[in-house]
Amino acid sequence: MKAGISCWFAASALIAGSVAVLPGSPAGRAAPAVEHATYKETIPGSNVSFDMVPIPAGTFTMGSPESEAGHEKDESPPVKVQLAAFWMEKCETTWDMYDLYWKDENLQKPTKQDAIPHQGYPDILTRPTEPYSDETFGHAREGHPVLAITHHAAMEFCRWLSKKTGKVYRLPTEAEWEYACRAGTTTAYYFGDDPKDLADHAWFATNSSETVHPIGTKKPNPWGLHDMYGNVAEWCLDHYKPDDYAKYPAGQLVIRPVRKPTEFRYSHVIRGGGWPDEPARCRSAARRGSDHSFLKRDPQRPQGIWWMTDADFVGFRVVRPVEEQPDLKDLKPLVTFNSRNYDEK
Repeated sequence: MKAGISCWFAASALIAGSVAVLPGSPAGRAAPAVEHATYKETIPGSNVSFDMVPIPAGTFTMGSPESEAGHEKDESPPVKVQLAAFWMEKCETTWDMYDLYWKDENLQKPTKQDAIPHQGYPDILTRPTEPYSDETFGHAREGHPVLAITHHAAMEFCRWLSKKTGKVYRLPTEAEWEYACRAGTTTAYYFGDDPKDLADHAWFATNSSETVHPIGTKKPNPWGLHDMYGNVAEWCLDHYKPDDYAKYPAGQLVIRPVRKPTEFRYSHVIRGGGWPDEPARCRSAARRGSDHSFLKRDPQRPQGIWWMTDADFVGFRVVRPVEEQPDLKDLKPLVTFNSRNYDEK
């Protein structure tokens, strides 16, 4: 184990002997101890693997002050958050991993004309329809992050991965993503407030040459996570609204917050900035939401729910909770071909 990880490992959720009490757990209930350490997961039936990094339980302030350079209104007011321990994928999810899912012949495959979800949906695992054209949009494939897949597709991949491995994998909540990205820091970037060193940590507008790059080639954050800034922006589990933070009780500690996805296609949280983004979009607190422009050139009616024609800067990475929070257990995507774009009332 790296020294940088071992120094905070003792502060994680497996402190006392055979049990660990996790933040957010009901009072007096102990969670089974798990070896909360870095591990490599090999997807069964393949030679494809990925690394998972332990993230300790703790509290942090989500969002940014108005004084931070690049601050946007949707990052305030700052919220104090408490999270339980989890693991996060060391690097962004790659095509090597995603190809195993969407080409899995054992999964049901809907057609583009399948406007009505199949019987049992979404309980039955489904693989995507065929992509519109080149699903990589001319970007490199092997060892590079998957991109231009919808929030729905990312959630279905996580369900498939969970079934294949027997472990619970999902998208990170927005709070989990920012907490892991900050890695105990409070500055605009985990390396400080000045973006002059961003090129050492990220592929973004200045140095990306308008394309994605192999995962893990830039410096990691203090907790050993690569590409938290740039390369591809990353889906979070949550629905997005600009005034999300204002809805939390002022001045109170919020435990394991999440705005669960619904049957509406938009909007979902995207974090970290991508290869075409300027430094301000790569800050730890920077957030944005998806919208229908991500499928602007999709001629289908209704438009597809698997591939995005106009968002080749969006990808994702997975997390695994040490103990899943009750409101996220057995989580399934609810979007269908018939889903409306927004909650139009």
